[in-house]
Amino acid sequence: MKKYIPNTLTSFSLFSGSIATVMAFEGEYYWVVVWVIIAAIFDFSDGFAARLLKAYSPMGKELDSLSDMVSFGLAPSVTVFRFLSENVNRISDNPVIVEYLPYIAFLLAIFSALRLAKFNIDERQSDSFIGLNTPANALFWVSFCYGLTYSVPVLSPTLIYTFIAAIIVFSLLMTSEIPMFSLKIKSLKFKGNEHRYFLALFMIGMVAWLGILGIAGGILLYITLSIFQQTGVLRK
Repeated sequence: MKKYIPNTLTSFSLFSGSIATVMAFEGEYYWVVVWVIIAAIFDFSDGFAARLLKAYSPMGKELDSLSDMVSFGLAPSVTVFRFLSENVNRISDNPVIVEYLPYIAFLLAIFSALRLAKFNIDERQSDSFIGLNTPANALFWVSFCYGLTYSVPVLSPTLIYTFIAAIIVFSLLMTSEIPMFSLKIKSLKFKGNEHRYFLALFMIGMVAWLGILGIAGGILLYITLSIFQQTGVLRK
């Protein structure tokens, strides 16, 4: 019976991601954030349960990737598509641009799929990541879209152009060769988890200050810390 528990948790993650996608189509950004966070919790729990119960299976590995593609690939892409559809007229009145530019959002879905496929065959990523992981990417985009919609008084053309450029940058980050530390804590000791504890405290502070938009700030710090660690500015 216990062998079914991890896959059940993965299925709950997929269900949560499906609801997040529906909420994205409806422009309910708050609920998109809520359901993506729930999906991320289930996604973390299924791996923890598999390790605890020693219930690994090839099917579980494939199911996890398929679930991640919906929850952390499709859901944020639809969220970004909806946001751009509502705001692309701030940079152009050209009907072709207004109609078709929002589809650039689905670069995030394409590169999420590439990222997940690469992760499944890359034996280097057992204890850390190479490239931005899909849950972090998803949390950035859904919280960023929410924050820009409800926390930023005026969306300037410069901000929209930056938003579009960020889609390309984050897509490339997912398939990059930049090592990024895992967010999973194997022990509660401070030594060896300094970056994780600092990131957690920073995320809490940012959310307390900026609300949901603070999640995006925390993800940016995560990327920055990983790059600094790679370049030797920070020691592992």
